Amino acid sequence: MKGFHERNDSLNCSSKASIDSSPTPGTGSEPGPNDSKFSKTSLWSNFFASAFSVFDTYSESSSSSACERKSSFSKTNGWTAAVKRVVSGGSMRRIHERVLGPSKIGISSSTSDIWLLGLCYKISQESSGDVDATSALAGFKQDFSSRILMTYRKGFDAIGETKITSDASWGCMLRSSQMLVAQALLFHRLGRSWRKPSQKPFDLAYIEILHQFGDSEASAFSIHNLVEAGKNYGLAAGSWVGPYAMCRSWESLARSKREEIDLECQLLPMAVYVVSGDEDGERGGAPVVCIEDASRHCFEFSRHQAVWTPILLLVPLVLGLDKVNPRFVSLLRFFISFFHV
Repeated sequence: MKGFHERNDSLNCSSKASIDSSPTPGTGSEPGPNDSKFSKTSLWSNFFASAFSVFDTYSESSSSSACERKSSFSKTNGWTAAVKRVVSGGSMRRIHERVLGPSKIGISSSTSDIWLLGLCYKISQESSGDVDATSALAGFKQDFSSRILMTYRKGFDAIGETKITSDASWGCMLRSSQMLVAQALLFHRLGRSWRKPSQKPFDLAYIEILHQFGDSEASAFSIHNLVEAGKNYGLAAGSWVGPYAMCRSWESLARSKREEIDLECQLLPMAVYVVSGDEDGERGGAPVVCIEDASRHCFEFSRHQAVWTPILLLVPLVLGLDKVNPRFVSLLRFFISFFHV
């Protein structure tokens, strides 16, 4: 026990020395590498540190003599310092990332790069260093935040003749497809290198694209108009829908809007080609792109004026039920890294 107390006393002294040696605010000291690492401490580390500090305070206030206070503080602070080292360690840091995500601990410690729609962001610190990795991560965040994100909404006008004013719990496929088409419009009108400004005013083309996805019949690609266009494929407000019916609904909606507006003013200025498999996709099968069919869609879209036009390929393929089928993972990685406009 004597050795145990001595080890705790030494831990206490070393902990106190490290605290006393840290620069105080206003001294003008330049932050060093240790300061940078400390600023990146995870939220879980802060939580545990503050939680264990309660025991430090309690041990001081509950002791009746100076000697008892010293002994109690030595024991408690020794345990606290040990736990803090474990919480801040590499293995615990990886657990923090798994639970909270990389953004919660300051910077990713991923050993691989990030691909986003054909662009590679080298965030691996082993290959690019801390500074380059931080810059790459910032670039990825700016790129990702420039994508149009849509999710469940509520409080909009009732869909058709129903009383449904929210798509919560059933509109995931519709919102996902809206994001897909919105992204296609961003690429077509603003290009892949475009990034959303951090402050207003935003690009007029960006605002016009957003307005097309409002939750009302007046917006061309609203959830209201999608449900109406997909009635022949089983779309109904309040019911879940599969990818094949969703793709066909977009094809139908695009065709109806194309007939209403002149070619020069098309809201979706591209042909829509649903790449389906066996029996027109009704019962699955590998999707096959047919060049002749793609050309025909472009020719019809241009009203017989051009053989090729911008074209949106929709592939209604189910990748899995409760999780992605492993057989698709390598192909998905290739597709995401290959795709670039």
